[in-house]
Amino acid sequence: MTRSYETFVPIHHGRALVYSCGPTVYSFQHIGNMRAYLFTDTLGRVLRYKGYDLTHIINVTDVGHLTSDADSGEDKVEKAAAQTGRSPQDIGRFYTEAFSRDIAGLNIRPPAKWTFATEHIEDMIAFAEKIAPNHCYLLDSGLYFDITTVPQYGSLTRAETQEGEGRIDPMKGKRHPADFAIWLKSGSVSV
Repeated sequence: MTRSYETFVPIHHGRALVYSCGPTVYSFQHIGNMRAYLFTDTLGRVLRYKGYDLTHIINVTDVGHLTSDADSGEDKVEKAAAQTGRSPQDIGRFYTEAFSRDIAGLNIRPPAKWTFATEHIEDMIAFAEKIAPNHCYLLDSGLYFDITTVPQYGSLTRAETQEGEGRIDPMKGKRHPADFAIWLKSGSVSV
């Protein structure tokens, strides 16, 4: 937050916990995708060198990533499955294995644990239900996070959140351009 060097102080003495947002497994990854994992691997190696017991987790998005950042479009894994005549599970498994081979080929250490979106849908629903009363609003298309309910939203990334700005396309009913979908209603996604 201060944009200055500070001493790393872990939450748990002697342990470092690292989470990486993993690939969406509908296609092969490219070198631009792999940059994030090279960075995280370097960070992990430094933490281990400094004596920390490292736990690194990578999440694999094997469902629920739409083809558009505008909270619309098709699910990327389902679209790839339809195009190839394979099941979404086969697509996810195939590209997860390809990703694992790619990180091994780049000498990136595998994480301590892989997690998969499909294994945590109930957790996602419970989380959405927990934050909804104080931070969300409902539209015909789904449940949306209201960024104005979080003081200093975007300050860590120094994101612009002025009226009219946002990374997600405008949509009727959204309170702020940067508000985003937490959960889309079934059938509300355009195909």
